[in-house]
Amino acid sequence: MVEGDRVRIFVTNKLPEHTSVHWHGQILPNGMDGVTGLNQPGIEPGKTFMYEFVARHAGTFMYHPHADEMTQMAMGMMGFWITHPKNAAHHAVDRDFAFLLNSYDIEPGAYTPKVNTMLDFNLWTFNSRAFPGIDPMVVRLGDKVRIRAGNLTMTNHPIHLHGHRFEVSCTDGGWVRPSARWPEVTTDIAVGQMRAIEFVADNPGDWAFHCHKSHHTMNAMGHSVPTLIGVDHRDVAKKINALVPDYMVMGDKGGSMGGMEMSLPENTLPMMTGDGPFGGIEMGGMFTVLKVREGQARNDYKDPGWYKHPAGTVAREWTGDAPVAARSPQRAAPPVPGETTVTVRKPGAHRGH
Repeated sequence: MVEGDRVRIFVTNKLPEHTSVHWHGQILPNGMDGVTGLNQPGIEPGKTFMYEFVARHAGTFMYHPHADEMTQMAMGMMGFWITHPKNAAHHAVDRDFAFLLNSYDIEPGAYTPKVNTMLDFNLWTFNSRAFPGIDPMVVRLGDKVRIRAGNLTMTNHPIHLHGHRFEVSCTDGGWVRPSARWPEVTTDIAVGQMRAIEFVADNPGDWAFHCHKSHHTMNAMGHSVPTLIGVDHRDVAKKINALVPDYMVMGDKGGSMGGMEMSLPENTLPMMTGDGPFGGIEMGGMFTVLKVREGQARNDYKDPGWYKHPAGTVAREWTGDAPVAARSPQRAAPPVPGETTVTVRKPGAHRGH
């Protein structure tokens, strides 16, 4: 879509109940806003409605039902809308990526999302895909990059980029003036918000891009599992193995799977997965990789493989003695004449506090 285009959209309802489409963030005639009962009658099953308006402003927007939202949006009825500036030189970038953040509550082995879940979702996705099923963002060294992310989940998402600093250049309300921006490495995207970030890809490598809520980079995660760190349950495990041969001890050393694999129900993703050049990445959900490469051809988005690190630039094991930490000399400031000096002793216990 280009700024100023007149848009006509036909929506046919193939659901068993009525629906509508709200054009989230668009400035349009009131009767085209898509709120069932307020701006229009619901689109009944089998019926087709027409929406028509001018895409007045360039930017990034979303669309979703405004009828039985809890059910229809939980089933994934949502999408992105991008209106490009009429003048292609305005807000120009070399690479432009878009992610719609959405979430689902699907029991392992099941196919249908639980539509009444409020916050306790177990699948967090970019464009309805979970890592490692999300392609990397491939850019050339020196490219100006824009990443657009819109949030139609039920909670906020602090989106974090490794290895670079960025500025928020656009919200669903419009472009942000350069004088109103500041550098960030994480931006929080609240429910119903869109944030577009921009940066120069000046640091080569494979850089993580993810939601910084730990549970949002995991798949098919149960939330009622007790903490078993330090618990020796080997004897119990032997008895369980006699009944359930595939049972494995988990959680006694932490949450890492350590490369272990177990059989899963159909239609179920591993909780933490993905392989990198140094082993398991142990991520899922809202996670992908920004791959910055020198010499990547213009408009070439093919995965270049893993980054080849220059010699001596990878963290490695240290087998020698730990170096002695340098300490500053303990020098007390000289007392000021006439000033009262007080000696403070830190207590050894709370003594009833």
